[in-house]
Amino acid sequence: MLARRLLCVVPHTRPAGLERHLRAEGWELFWVTDLSAVQRLRQRMGISCCLVLLDQVDLAITAALDAVVRPTDGAEWVVLCPGRAMELPAFRELVADAFFDYHTEPVDPSCLLQILAHAHRRASLRATCREAAPAHGADSLGMVGQSAAMARLRTQIRKVAVTEAPVLIGGESGSGKELAAQAIHHGSARADGPFVAVNCGAIVPALAQSELFGHERGSFTGALTDRRGLIASAQGGTLFLDEIGDLPLDLQTNLLRFLQEKTIQRVGGARSLPVDVRVVAASHIDLAEAVACGKFREDLYYRLHVLSITVPPLRERKEDVPMLAQHFYRRCSADLRTTKVEGFSRQAVAAMMAHDWPGNVRELFNRVQRAVVMTDSRLIAPDDLELSCDEHEHGVCLDAARTLAERDAIRFTLDRTGRNVTHAARELGVSRMTLYRLMEKHRIASPG
Repeated sequence: MLARRLLCVVPHTRPAGLERHLRAEGWELFWVTDLSAVQRLRQRMGISCCLVLLDQVDLAITAALDAVVRPTDGAEWVVLCPGRAMELPAFRELVADAFFDYHTEPVDPSCLLQILAHAHRRASLRATCREAAPAHGADSLGMVGQSAAMARLRTQIRKVAVTEAPVLIGGESGSGKELAAQAIHHGSARADGPFVAVNCGAIVPALAQSELFGHERGSFTGALTDRRGLIASAQGGTLFLDEIGDLPLDLQTNLLRFLQEKTIQRVGGARSLPVDVRVVAASHIDLAEAVACGKFREDLYYRLHVLSITVPPLRERKEDVPMLAQHFYRRCSADLRTTKVEGFSRQAVAAMMAHDWPGNVRELFNRVQRAVVMTDSRLIAPDDLELSCDEHEHGVCLDAARTLAERDAIRFTLDRTGRNVTHAARELGVSRMTLYRLMEKHRIASPG
């Protein structure tokens, strides 16, 4: 649980008696009158919440606040202002996008303290998630997401990676099949060898034989030198055949021979060459159905279908959407020399949670990339993502997002504390009985 450190930004006069109420609730207070000092103090002192106290609001104050309020840096922002301030559209929009909550005068100490307590718990929850989330390295296999579906996929990948048998990866277009193939390669004994990816649907039919198997010099017009071929290029490593269902039938015959005999014959060549390659194939179509329709060789299908895994579509792991969106936002921001974009508005998160993602992870990346480049705002909005978000859906989606964040925070904290409920409850700032109730709510098994 973060320390109760509150940065109070008061451009004018401090409200009488407020400091006494805050200190009575255990807040450690830091007062500033100049907005330019906010960022320096916030980073140095480990501030969990920032309270801005205003006795008047105009466009100049709104612009000054817009330059410093950053809800994505770990601190939650709350504003205390006159009631009429919310009549200013620019200020109202800033509060909706960047502040955790607001309180209007006259000051009700109990109400304001409750808002600050909620903001502090929210900041602590986010900090726990950031600390507990594993790096996108060996543990995550390079794949972003903490959903149950992704946990199952990682388990399957670890199991098939240690074998030498062919693997067939299923999944919709854009779901991340090549990423799963790379994870299999990096988890195998062939990790030091090459990973060669071949898009079977993009190979020109007239050149497909030469592209895959290579050719001898003079075997056809334009063959001025020997060509090694993509299969031989994967020697000692992994050959990934993406969208193998698009491979022409004549090439399927040659590929079957390669899988059976572990040899290839170049175009125009008279001898067979041994090749040590592991094959991982992927297809977005049902190959069993393609076999039944006569579009895919049955014997090749059973050669490839020794081990199989399926990459889940994004709509079946929506709890991963905010984490994926943040990952893509950081990637896209790093590619730009300058950007004022600092993250996603709550409305944008709600819109992403409501969307069905027919294009899967690829669609999410494309929408985030476009939004980072094209938005004129500090926080990405639903319109920047070209997503609709009506008010009724907002409420439902935000509730779902909060529920998922709560569940993940409990899981992460339990794992980090060795499933010690007492320690986990202390870190989360709740009682043991409350934690047990939340675990039952989210169907998280109690420590045995």
